Amino acid sequence: MLRALPPHAADQSHAMNTVIHWFRADLRLADNPALTRAAHAADRLIPVFIHPPAQRTAWGFERVGPHRRHFLATALADLDAQLRAAGSGLVELHGDPVERLADLVSHTGATGIVCEVIPAPEEETQIAALRAAGITVETHWQSTLLDPSTLPFDAANLPDVFTAFRQNVEGAGIRPPAPIPAPTRLPPLPDGLFPGANRMPAPPPPADPRSAFPYALPAFHGGASAGRAHLAQYLARGLPHSYKTTRNRLAGIDDSSKFSPWLALGALSARQIHAGLKDFEARRGASDGTYWLWFELLWRDHFRLLHRKHGRHLYRAGGLTGSAPPTHDYAAFARWQTGNTGHPLIDAGMRELAATGYLSNRMRQIVASYLIHDLACDWRAGAAWFEAQLVDFDVCSNQGNWLYITGRGTDPRGGRRFNPDKQAAEHDPDGAYQACWSTP
Repeated sequence: MLRALPPHAADQSHAMNTVIHWFRADLRLADNPALTRAAHAADRLIPVFIHPPAQRTAWGFERVGPHRRHFLATALADLDAQLRAAGSGLVELHGDPVERLADLVSHTGATGIVCEVIPAPEEETQIAALRAAGITVETHWQSTLLDPSTLPFDAANLPDVFTAFRQNVEGAGIRPPAPIPAPTRLPPLPDGLFPGANRMPAPPPPADPRSAFPYALPAFHGGASAGRAHLAQYLARGLPHSYKTTRNRLAGIDDSSKFSPWLALGALSARQIHAGLKDFEARRGASDGTYWLWFELLWRDHFRLLHRKHGRHLYRAGGLTGSAPPTHDYAAFARWQTGNTGHPLIDAGMRELAATGYLSNRMRQIVASYLIHDLACDWRAGAAWFEAQLVDFDVCSNQGNWLYITGRGTDPRGGRRFNPDKQAAEHDPDGAYQACWSTP
């Protein structure tokens, strides 16, 4: 619980309770229990987003590239507009999140911070550091479709294999909670704080007309407004019914749901998507396609719950298996990054990723397999490159998928190798995708 405002911070007979809501990967007002809780607890509310310092990875490239920076910038602009419409606004700060939040608590006399749980090592370390500094932090688990307290097993007994997890969930008839509405009004900001004052421009890279997720267009901007509109048009056009048959295609805008970029930033919640799908099924019928969307949302949940169970072990070189550290060939990795391996399908995928910040799920699996199993490179370098490039980077899903391919995670088959020639024959039989991306 949030403690009372410290007496030294009050100079009036009635102390105003100031609470910080720290936006992390939950850039929305609706279906945001942490924000709703913070708003109910506060007389003054400070919605804040912290831009971490620029970093370079151990592999020598920027940790966050221009595609991700621009997509995030559009999402934050939309979030600020929504907050202003509710009587508030977004405070953006730059620097180490722990230091900036500690400074903000000291400057405003805030009684505490409310935020979501992100069950990954770096994000959990930040929460621990804030608490070690004597700051009250109230966290809410809110990024999964399912409520963990309703599952037929506790965290320690989560099935590591997805199929067993899914069968347990479906056998027990577990259903997600309904999404909660957005607060209509929010407590005002404290005096002296100005939304948007520290916003830095993030100009987009050149738009590429070949993109399967053209985020330069307003319909594909980050933020809840575009996310909700995308969900609505996807359902209105009946596309869930075709999802299972088209999801493994390589390049089309409508071939897959494209929910992942908004899910990654939390501009849409999994429960909002599920509620829309259930309404769609009630009106237009269930199908293999609508079931497969549920199936994919369960995969996303499983990766998050695996993080809650295994934590830092998922980030070891050997993953969960304790295998010897993988080999790495820096020259081969550089050829893979730039789409110069010599294999037409692999190079097409890597050029698409670099040019657009997006890649189909099928191509992600193919290029990841090639890096690990054909080029004998370190899976962690590939995971870091995806983190830098993908507009829909999600720490739990990214780590889980790379571990799955390399065989150091929870895949019961001990890893997946995709034969790129076979994949090209099956998924690009006329060579159209390879021709499209034959040049950067």
